[in-house]
Amino acid sequence: MKIFLTGKDGQVGYALHKKLASLGEVIATNRDMLDLTNTEAIRDFVDKAKPDIIINAAAYTKVDQAQNEPELALQINAIAPQVLIEKASEHNIPIIHFSTDYVFDGLKHKPYEETDQVNPQSVYGQTKWEGEEKVRQYKKHIILRTSWVFSSHGQNFLKTILKLIQEKISLNVVSDQMGTPTSADTLADGTYHIVKAIFNDPNFKDFGTYHMTLDNETNWYHYACFVADEAVGLGLQTLMTSKDIKPILSDAYPTLAKRPMNSRLDTTKIKKTFMLELPHWEVEVKRILKVLIH
Repeated sequence: MKIFLTGKDGQVGYALHKKLASLGEVIATNRDMLDLTNTEAIRDFVDKAKPDIIINAAAYTKVDQAQNEPELALQINAIAPQVLIEKASEHNIPIIHFSTDYVFDGLKHKPYEETDQVNPQSVYGQTKWEGEEKVRQYKKHIILRTSWVFSSHGQNFLKTILKLIQEKISLNVVSDQMGTPTSADTLADGTYHIVKAIFNDPNFKDFGTYHMTLDNETNWYHYACFVADEAVGLGLQTLMTSKDIKPILSDAYPTLAKRPMNSRLDTTKIKKTFMLELPHWEVEVKRILKVLIH
């Protein structure tokens, strides 16, 4: 099997590159190898590579910066997926595309289901939604929405907190935004199972949109406290403990782009369809902290 993977340097792409290698040849690109703002380059690349499946883990993810660079965000998050879809359709191959909780407005009081109404509140969310809609034009697609991604690779909230508790004596963290921290490794494991399911069943019919996050929920403040407590428990020398972290409301921490207050995604559908077991977020955070600290 030949797998074409975009975004290999990102958190999800990096984990996918490692995990999918056992399934076949992974042709993985980063922005230096393939410019996703160049539609002709994308077309040529797919034609030459002749993959059996496309996995699009690349995205413009700088949420605040996207407010000032809407054209670039649109190019990478919506137009590039449209070109990948055209090529997937031409070659009659499936595509897996990653999306985000930011397609929702975050006002629902329960976890979002796949069928819930979208209402993006930022350029990033809007362009990711437009990308989803392009992907849906082709039957053989899987869209995986996720949230609050972390890993030992790249930049993320977990690593930021780990750095700050070693440098500062106190910290304010937003406490009124709910979600589920999700490890890139779990996303890679789930994607691996999906790819196998697609290719093991010549009559595979479970294409569509799925939510994939770890289990249970938290807010940014409790997440930060958990990271601090675990890090101290693992012997990390810090200048503060979780007692020095204070909860604040989103209003006290204004950002250029609006964040969803509720980023919780209902994962019932993906668990049932692909028989996936998704671990508790705390289990995965502990595992990654051990990797980073030891």
